[in-house]
Amino acid sequence: QVQLVESGGGLVQAGGSLRLSCVGSGIIFSINPIGWYRQAPGKQRELVATIRLGGSTNYADSVKGRFTISRDNAKNTMYLQMNSLKPEDTAVYYCNAKRRNDNYDYWGQGTQVTVSS
Repeated sequence: QVQLVESGGGLVQAGGSLRLSCVGSGIIFSINPIGWYRQAPGKQRELVATIRLGGSTNYADSVKGRFTISRDNAKNTMYLQMNSLKPEDTAVYYCNAKRRNDNYDYWGQGTQVTVSS
């Protein structure tokens, strides 16, 4: 059974930083595509950052230069370091892992990030 458990969300002032963590069980992060998505109220879920098979990273234009995705293979954990946060970054952040043979999506429960102006 696959489980993804996020942590690290919270309330921060604009310009501040947060680091999100996602611990995976039942799926190996190092050999499957993984990433972070977010959903703001009234909006669709959108991609924030991913680590593709092979290890290359991809970022939404809105977070490039401010957010960094990484993983710790030994801990089967991925991270999202978020710097220079803006009020428009306010959303529920979800970690995602795709089963590489059929792209089936696994999702965490989400963690709230609120950035005050």
